[in-house]
Amino acid sequence: MTQPARRGLFVLLGLALAAGTTLSCLKQMTVMPGLSFSGAPPPLTAEELELAKGLEADVTHLAVAIGERNLTNAPGKLDEASLWVEQQLAAAGYSVTKEPYEVNGKEVRNLIAELPGVLSPKQLVIVGAHYDSAEGTPGADDNASGVSVALALARRMAKAPQSRTVRFIFFTNEEPPYFRKASMGSEVAARASKARGDDVRAMLSLETMGYFTDAPNTQHYPWPFSTFYPSTGHFVGFVADTDSRELAHQVVGTFRETATVASEGSTAPSFIEGVDWSDHGPYWRAGYRALMVTDTAPFRNPNYHEATDLPPTLDYQRLARVTVGLEAVVRSLASK
Repeated sequence: MTQPARRGLFVLLGLALAAGTTLSCLKQMTVMPGLSFSGAPPPLTAEELELAKGLEADVTHLAVAIGERNLTNAPGKLDEASLWVEQQLAAAGYSVTKEPYEVNGKEVRNLIAELPGVLSPKQLVIVGAHYDSAEGTPGADDNASGVSVALALARRMAKAPQSRTVRFIFFTNEEPPYFRKASMGSEVAARASKARGDDVRAMLSLETMGYFTDAPNTQHYPWPFSTFYPSTGHFVGFVADTDSRELAHQVVGTFRETATVASEGSTAPSFIEGVDWSDHGPYWRAGYRALMVTDTAPFRNPNYHEATDLPPTLDYQRLARVTVGLEAVVRSLASK
């Protein structure tokens, strides 16, 4: 996701609100069910500590052992990342389907792994994350963090089929110059789902989600969002369009029942330019309910789209807490 895109999301919403949107409408966009976790969290269990170590190992492999991975500067590394993700999924017991397509004479691919549903296999819950990085950055937070969580969820759920099918998709080409174009991996995947008539009940885009801080005044937004959201960057955010409001409420409500990390959510009309910027956007355009899970990127992380976006800057214990909460969310969505 581009930095101007993320900033545009909040700036444009602020302009719309300043032009006459009422505070009651703003509350409708920001109020979510349940209570965000607050206070000192309990110590991680032994299992959660192992999860945190695994998340760090995966982020480090993508951001350091492989490094920058994109078609512009590092096409070989993009291929290496694709192969590594495929190997991780195969090791977890999945049969991996490649979704190849050509960009400027070069083949790129999305990777798909499914946990077949036992009662309603044609109903799909999609968990997606892009494995490419922006030009000039190793992309630890953006988006090795999202890939690491998607892999962790795939591994943890591999031996526990749900009523609905859970489809894990690892997208290529989310970053510029492919962002929001036909060559964006999630555009290819969403259009293919639409063409097949896939019954996608929910899509979660895991995007830039590992940077947390308890320092004051580290979370920034344009007015008037500072009225409703914390000024400390210690929470994970959920972003949906108004058509996905019911999904956002279900996801945030379930997350808050389980997760021991703070959370905030918002919905906004899809016609406001900017709210569809990430891998969830193509699914909205295809007519599916979707949302993004994020640490808010440039509104918090000073390393966003910089060469300093490195593994040591992330908080893997909090990322493990987010993963546990998201596992409860995916199981809930897939159990209907």
